[in-house]
Amino acid sequence: MARRAQRSEHDQLTGHKTGSSVTKGFAEGARRGETYLEEFVIAEEVQEALRKGTPVVALESAIITHGMPYPINLELAQELEGIVRKGGGIPATTALVSGKIRVGLSRSELEMLARAKWVKKIGPRDIPVAVAMGFSGGTTVAASLHIADAAGIRVFVTGGIGGVHRGVSEVLDISQDLPVIGRARCITVCAGAKSILDLRNTLEYLETMSILVLGYQTDTLPAFYVRDSGIPLEHRVESASDIAAIVEARDRLKLDTGILVTNPIAESDQVDPAKHEKVLQAALKKAAEEGVEGKAMTPYILAYMQKNLPGVIEANIALIKSNVALGTQIATLLKLR
Repeated sequence: MARRAQRSEHDQLTGHKTGSSVTKGFAEGARRGETYLEEFVIAEEVQEALRKGTPVVALESAIITHGMPYPINLELAQELEGIVRKGGGIPATTALVSGKIRVGLSRSELEMLARAKWVKKIGPRDIPVAVAMGFSGGTTVAASLHIADAAGIRVFVTGGIGGVHRGVSEVLDISQDLPVIGRARCITVCAGAKSILDLRNTLEYLETMSILVLGYQTDTLPAFYVRDSGIPLEHRVESASDIAAIVEARDRLKLDTGILVTNPIAESDQVDPAKHEKVLQAALKKAAEEGVEGKAMTPYILAYMQKNLPGVIEANIALIKSNVALGTQIATLLKLR
């Protein structure tokens, strides 16, 4: 029934012309003989860009479905795609639509994801269920990066990544984002790990996974809404050109090293650090009282902070716009080399 209902509503809202393709990565586990999986659908515009060598920037969709209220989420999604285009690239927002893994969405599909309350939040392990059951949903950082990497896209942009949750000594709660970042050839551009996490242990885990963490014009790990976590980074870079050169060096050397670019929110856009910590502690306490855990924790805490901490939505919008602009610069430089 859920499958039928989702497809029925989707059919009324969408009508996007797409092509079907998979590439090395997802493809090797997905191919049947010489035939590409029909469940992996790359929009024709994205396919053409990949063929011609036009820069492509992958974007997640969980921020649309579970990160912000309508219509702010839709306006932001369209604006982010516009930033990529203005920078000379092609946007490839990832999602699951009626059981299809999608790389590149139409306006009507973006609107469906932004409006619909029934869509799922889909991580990598949920993809087979979503495909088999015909679900629609926003893809998390991990799922989006996995899909982008399989499609042959070299740059993926998000707001903030997941990480090691607070209280990890009691409950081993570590985001799926981290191992996927470690495996991907596609680099991730973000504003650091979300500030609700155990940032010091997150950085330690990234090191354990042999993930190269680059601080863009910063010596410390950014903390999403807050510019400076106070946790030092080993590698600082000053330009998109520096980042592109590092990516190219990794690829020439055939190293299996995931790359995470951390771009701090502008000082003028960050929320007040002291107020942020106070509201965060209140949110964590309330979540514990209500038994919130697992993948429900991040959207719960972020929603609480949006309601109780002035400037959070504005900060989120500002930081992801900045990340998309930087990611587009990197993608353009990679294609020029």
